[in-house]
Amino acid sequence: MPGENLSRDEARERAALLSVDGYEVSLDVRSAVGEHAGSGPRTFRSVTTIRFRCNEPGASSFADLIAPSVTAVSLNGRDLDPSEVFDGSRIVLEDLAADNELVVDARCAYSRTGEGLHRFVDPEDGEVYLYTQYEPADSRRVFANFEQPDLKAPFRFEVRAPEEWTVWSNGAGERADGVWRFAETKPISTYITCVVAGPYHYVTDLYERTLADGTRLRIPLGALCRKGLAPYFDADDVFLITKQGLDFFHDHFDYPYPFGKYDQAFVPEYNLGAMENPGLVTFREEYIFRGKVTRASYEGRANTILHEMAHMWFGDLVTMEWWDDLWLKESFADYMGAFANVGATRFTDAWITFANRRKAWAYRADQLPSTHPVTADIRDLEDAKLNFDGITYAKGASVLKQLAAYVGQDAFLEGARRYFKRHAYGNTRLGDLLSVLEETSGRDMAAWARSWLQTAGVNALTPQVLLTTDGRIDELAVVQEAAESHPELRPHRVTVGLYRRGADGALERYARAETDVEGPRTVVGALAGEQAPELVLVNDDDLTYCKIRFDATSLATLRAALGDMTDPLARALCWSALWNMTRDALLPARDFIDLVLRFAGRESDIGVLQMLHAWAQSALTHYAAPDWRETGGTLLAEGALRELREAGAGSEQQLAWARFFAAVASGDADLRLLRDLLEGSEKIDGLEVDQELRWAFLEPLAAHGVADEAVLAAELARDDTASGKRHQVRCLAARPSAAVKAQAWAQVVESDALSNALVEATIAGFVQPAQRELLAPYAEKYFAVIERVWRERSIQIGMDVVRGLFPGLRDSPETLAAADAWLAAHEGAAPALRRLVLEARDDLARALRGQACDAG
Repeated sequence: MPGENLSRDEARERAALLSVDGYEVSLDVRSAVGEHAGSGPRTFRSVTTIRFRCNEPGASSFADLIAPSVTAVSLNGRDLDPSEVFDGSRIVLEDLAADNELVVDARCAYSRTGEGLHRFVDPEDGEVYLYTQYEPADSRRVFANFEQPDLKAPFRFEVRAPEEWTVWSNGAGERADGVWRFAETKPISTYITCVVAGPYHYVTDLYERTLADGTRLRIPLGALCRKGLAPYFDADDVFLITKQGLDFFHDHFDYPYPFGKYDQAFVPEYNLGAMENPGLVTFREEYIFRGKVTRASYEGRANTILHEMAHMWFGDLVTMEWWDDLWLKESFADYMGAFANVGATRFTDAWITFANRRKAWAYRADQLPSTHPVTADIRDLEDAKLNFDGITYAKGASVLKQLAAYVGQDAFLEGARRYFKRHAYGNTRLGDLLSVLEETSGRDMAAWARSWLQTAGVNALTPQVLLTTDGRIDELAVVQEAAESHPELRPHRVTVGLYRRGADGALERYARAETDVEGPRTVVGALAGEQAPELVLVNDDDLTYCKIRFDATSLATLRAALGDMTDPLARALCWSALWNMTRDALLPARDFIDLVLRFAGRESDIGVLQMLHAWAQSALTHYAAPDWRETGGTLLAEGALRELREAGAGSEQQLAWARFFAAVASGDADLRLLRDLLEGSEKIDGLEVDQELRWAFLEPLAAHGVADEAVLAAELARDDTASGKRHQVRCLAARPSAAVKAQAWAQVVESDALSNALVEATIAGFVQPAQRELLAPYAEKYFAVIERVWRERSIQIGMDVVRGLFPGLRDSPETLAAADAWLAAHEGAAPALRRLVLEARDDLARALRGQACDAG
């Protein structure tokens, strides 16, 4: 991996020297099908012509290419010896002219890790499917280039593929003489170029709009997936959200979509949620639902569609100069995904999901030792890969939500419109955005940026209430605190809400005040004289990014009446605050679980309910005292089964409780019920045990030794698909056997035969909370192998292994000491590897503090 790295300094030096006029890329992927001869990797031919200028003739530079072999290199008509100029990841370019033409003929390798040109063989029908995934820097695995975001250029692609295939790229394409040729793109960065090829199922539609100048905008729409998923593909809903999003962004951005067509490809074994390749967005195929899912799944898919669409402007049209300003695209897209979901689609409660789910990701990331400002210090590509995190996405989006409240929505959007027009097809840095926002808002953005974008950490806001003798507010203040490691106190625009129970028992807001919180203590004068509250919610309406704390009266009210809160956003904010308190060892895990058992069944927002299920399971696994875990697990299983039986027949709540029951089932009666539901000898009215739910029931049965290899083989025969294979692999690795664990470990750590998706499935099955003792021997092994794994495997697989196999379930001071010893002994290890270990170590330390709190 280190030989494939690229530093920020190298990129800056190259950008100062070179300008790229265009690429012509010719790929021959006919080798993707048929038998593979030889012991090396399966390869394809890649021929690239790059025209570029050098402002210092005679200077030297390099092009990027990761390939098993290079057949020929020529620079300005001069043949170069590949063995002398190519080292496996770079091509040395010496004595450059003012105008240059580089031609590279190489054999590049198909990928099995989701990085570069990924090749997937569908086990259902033997068909081969290809797609590319590059961010941040894997286009160099497919064609020679200058792999950095600020060397933009137009691209022309041509692809030779098997006769029966269809090929897609960023531009519109057509086939002639056996070659697919694609229209030249606008100037774009290398990492958002894309090729998808194979016998994909393809559906088309058309978006039309009359622009302000009277011209008619026509955008051809396409959506594609594997043939095996075609029966489940609800392309009509994908197109509905797409058209609603295009309407919304054209209304608000005043800049016509600039990339011609708009295809959306749902592809197998995808590492990410999606990728914003202009004209050809790629998504993980799990967004095509093979079984019944809740509304939250459809909302999540809509959010991703809109997130990627926002990138057409934020990221593709205008791109960050280097990965330091990754947030310029990701924070905006994350914010716009929710903003457009609320404003354009049926998912009008998307801000609740944002508050409850996205911000939880941010709060966790911002309390890790690796936390960083939203505008991060990205030294190289390994740093960049790890910074696609909760801070860059969700904290950045939360900060932009606060910014919109701070400067006003109109000024915020006008700033975006000027930003697009001023920097179209160019690259930007933080100052470029701040300057247009200063123009449109009239505010000094520098101080705001220092507090919110250039410092790390999350503040906690706590209410202090003093009452008069007649039971009214004498003074209400908001106290702001920060961690010692990140002591910055920030300006917060907040709504403070006051709540009381009415005669009908409903806990509702009766007064509110919007105010600016600054410094350690802010008095909210507008609420003086109000009736004494039973609950004070200091970030009502979720305007700012902070951890909400409660005074003693408010916490007691929530313990008694959380389920009586009528406003779904306020209720979600309270749940989020209580979860943060659990993680911070301020609320015992068993108390949080008790709240879930008493009130989750009354939760109306299905996304919040599913989040509560995940949090409750995490509380039991990581934060509950070890001697209470068995009791807690029994309580959760009993509560989940009770809610499952009481939920409306066929409702999404019933489905959510069924999945949660399976996740926490451990007793003999619970496992027997799951087995009987699978076999059909037991039924719950309205619960359809479809194929996806069958696999959800089988994993706990496998993990507790009830479902053996033969049962899992029979289930795969029933569902002999790519999805079925992933589920089977996970279930096989979940079995409670030392031999099974040894085999799973060897498949992931000692071999690179598994694809990225099967590595992920194997790790998910290997790590079972009920098998702590069985996993104990792997704690020492983990620390012995991770440096080698990081060195030998791709960065994606390295991240999966280092994160996924950390012995966090061996939750003891001894494991903490082992992590500290490894860090102390490996100060020279790759910074990205050290960061991953440091983060996992911090999660473990937090778990131990939570367990101590729960033990009392």
